[in-house]
Amino acid sequence: MMSSSFSVFRAGISFVMMCIFYTSAVNSPELSPQKFFSTLQPGKATLVYFCQAESPRTSMFLEELNEAAKPLQDYGISVAKVNCVTEETSRYCGSEKDMMKAYLFRGNIALREFPTDTLFDVDAIVAHVLFALLFNEVKYITTLGDLQNIENALKGKGNIAFAYVRAIGTPEHRAVMEAAFVYGTTHQFVLTTEIALLESIGPEDIEYPHLYFFHCKPVFDLTQPCRRILMKQSLTTLNIHQFIKTMEAPLLTEVTGDPRQVSTVHVQLGLPLVFIVGQQATYEADRTTAEWVAWRLLGKAGVLLLLRDSLEVDIPEDTNVIVRRAEEEAQMEFLALNHIDLIVFHVESTMYIEEMGKYEDMEDLNIGIQDDEVEETVYRDRKRQLPLELTVELTEETFHATVTASDSIVLFYAGWQAVSMAFLQSYIDVAIKLKGTSTMLLARVNCADWSHVCTKQNVTEFPAVKMYKEGQNPVSYTGMLGTEDLLKFIQLNRISCPVNVTSVQEAEEYLNGELYKDLISYSSMSVLGLFSPTMTRAKEEFTEAGSYLKGYVTTGIYSEEDVLRLSSKYTVTLPALLLARHKEGKIESIPLVNVHVKDIVQIITNASLETFPEITVENLPIYLRLQKPLLILFSDGGIDLQHEKTILMLAKKKYLDSLTPCWLNLKKTPVGRGVLQAYFGTLPPLPLLVVVNLHSGGHVFAFPSDQAITEQNLLLWLKKLEAGLESHIKVLPAKEWKPPLPAYDFLSMMDAAASEHLTRKDPECIKETDVQEGDKEQPDDKSAITEESTGTLKMKHSSRSSWFEEAKKLLRHDNKEL
Repeated sequence: MMSSSFSVFRAGISFVMMCIFYTSAVNSPELSPQKFFSTLQPGKATLVYFCQAESPRTSMFLEELNEAAKPLQDYGISVAKVNCVTEETSRYCGSEKDMMKAYLFRGNIALREFPTDTLFDVDAIVAHVLFALLFNEVKYITTLGDLQNIENALKGKGNIAFAYVRAIGTPEHRAVMEAAFVYGTTHQFVLTTEIALLESIGPEDIEYPHLYFFHCKPVFDLTQPCRRILMKQSLTTLNIHQFIKTMEAPLLTEVTGDPRQVSTVHVQLGLPLVFIVGQQATYEADRTTAEWVAWRLLGKAGVLLLLRDSLEVDIPEDTNVIVRRAEEEAQMEFLALNHIDLIVFHVESTMYIEEMGKYEDMEDLNIGIQDDEVEETVYRDRKRQLPLELTVELTEETFHATVTASDSIVLFYAGWQAVSMAFLQSYIDVAIKLKGTSTMLLARVNCADWSHVCTKQNVTEFPAVKMYKEGQNPVSYTGMLGTEDLLKFIQLNRISCPVNVTSVQEAEEYLNGELYKDLISYSSMSVLGLFSPTMTRAKEEFTEAGSYLKGYVTTGIYSEEDVLRLSSKYTVTLPALLLARHKEGKIESIPLVNVHVKDIVQIITNASLETFPEITVENLPIYLRLQKPLLILFSDGGIDLQHEKTILMLAKKKYLDSLTPCWLNLKKTPVGRGVLQAYFGTLPPLPLLVVVNLHSGGHVFAFPSDQAITEQNLLLWLKKLEAGLESHIKVLPAKEWKPPLPAYDFLSMMDAAASEHLTRKDPECIKETDVQEGDKEQPDDKSAITEESTGTLKMKHSSRSSWFEEAKKLLRHDNKEL
């Protein structure tokens, strides 16, 4: 874990840059190759870059290296320039290919070489240098088995700092390496870039880099796991330093003096102190309680046990908890809290409110920050290397031949547009997930370079994704611009929609999920339309609806002579729909009487909604569209299984048909904290059940916090609500949300597009210019182009038209805020 070479390495490091014709601000001598090699000393590390002349390909690297000089010097790493163009010769001053590498030496031994494009900025340079030199101190792993082996080896001996970063060379990777430089002799650092490994560790949001501290030293039983603490802050050098300092601090400290005079490392780090007030007579119980609180607040606050018997200051008799914030002028809080959860919740809520206050203060400063979060993200990640080789870059010459030779999905984007570049990262993530498992070719066209190609394909806005299959019209993707939604669209498009089922046995396999097992994870519900052979019109309507839903829901159709066997088994009159819910293992039947394409789409869309969904910013409009009061279970993390079982059981018994039951994870959707503050004025203890009636009066009702969430209690409370025997805690104000200017009235624009779409018979998702015409020169007909462009724009909004209609009603007519 902590090799002897570590101390030797830290004794002295030199960082040498070999290049000519480059004037750097680094105060380092310019050496010849012979002079440089003569200065190498045993045990000292040197990064050497050879080049013969400055070129555009090397200029950016040289600029970044120049900026990296100061942080490198802070770690004892010096920077020098060595002139490679001299009469002297060196095997490192060779071909142009050699000039695109940097070499790492320890003494006169070459340890590693780096392509210069991996050292793309200051963070990458510092991260790669430290990672290479700390190779024995920082274990890089790829499997859960590797982590378990390290964990078992350190039980009873030491602790682990386990970090996940999205890629090597990122700012987060640099922060971890700098922490390892300081703390590598004390704790074992473990690093991974495998997101699947992080998924197996815990339920936290895995979209961002994480750092866990494994407390293995106190664990002597190999069968017991090490206690894991997640760092909540972002991965910066300062945050990691503070986090590790709190992990190293004593778990619990006993004090006897005035709480105002107590000082610990937590106060120095700006964290609050929590005093558990006890007495000698109940010492053991009080200490046990304090230890439980300490584990729950580890990394967030310091916990101390304060015995009332030894105090010279007066404390209110009913006080059992004292909270002291780090600020000198802050008043101490004397509290009477009778449960550990209440103590933890109070401290975390106070810290959250203070953190939000800091952000508000920053906004008041009107500092020069990027006001577009997408552009800010793209700018921050501008030098991050994406594996673009996993997709095929198309040009005007190669487009038609490529999309006609194989099934393809093509991303049309603009290199200058922030949203396009942000979605490009998601697109590459899809390519990574599909690598080696799909026959679908993933390609991309930069419309900034090949605008004529995009015009021919009726691409009028960016980014756009289209799927091309032989003998079929292109299908446009109209879902959310994210990895999972696009992946679902691609996978579900592997089969026709609707699938033509040819026998009763095949129909049963389809309904049981056996026919397309690998697609169940992407579509938890399969729809089968049942029709007699003579129901031609009804079959056409269903087929059209299935085409509309292609890529979003799995649909099938059965209309053989023996279809009555299925209708009899599932007790339904033809024509009908069978809805197979694979997760719940049940099949529902819905008769289709005098319904058309739009009605069938609406029926299937509503049926595909979850019974008890987790509410997010993305899916909230779907459930608001149902026009029912929301029964929301607010949770500070994952949902309690018993609570989930209770809600689902009541829903199954039809007691919740007049409500939309759902739950909200405050850790994944932090805006929920603001919602609760709007309802209660302060953050209440969680979990908490609330009924919000947005569509009639805006009343908010809260389930009694002193009652357990059981079937009996919840049903009794809902009956009281229905009878008008419960008092509301809040009435949401009727505030109209108007656009600042008419040109910003996007809801009206969406309504207009949706209205035009609904007047058309054919679903826009499949009616586009045939790809077979793609290589032919189109006539210069502006009216035709305008008509096609309008069609494309309508296609973009079609699948979400009902969302937009509902959103407008909510925002403009009900005038309520969730």
